[in-house]
Amino acid sequence: MPDVPQEHESAAGGTRPPTVTPLRVVIGVCLVIPFVAMLWVGSYARVDPTFIGIPFFYWYQLLWVLITTALTVVAHKLWQHDQRSRAAARAAREGGAAR
Repeated sequence: MPDVPQEHESAAGGTRPPTVTPLRVVIGVCLVIPFVAMLWVGSYARVDPTFIGIPFFYWYQLLWVLITTALTVVAHKLWQHDQRSRAAARAAREGGAAR
């Protein structure tokens, strides 16, 4: 596997952090998990087990509404952290203060 530089040259001649980072991969995974869970219909296309009289098919999907909300909040918080750290790094490179 070839060596991948950690920073890339920008058009202005400076360096910028890589676009794909482990944090951004985690964000992507948080956003993809609900889609995969709902598109894999065979995993929940059944009636049993029931929960307080509600067939599995329905309560499983309703549970994913809550799980998706939590994963989206996590992804949003991670994105905010990523953007703040990139702004701080950019300000440090340029010699100014971060916003």
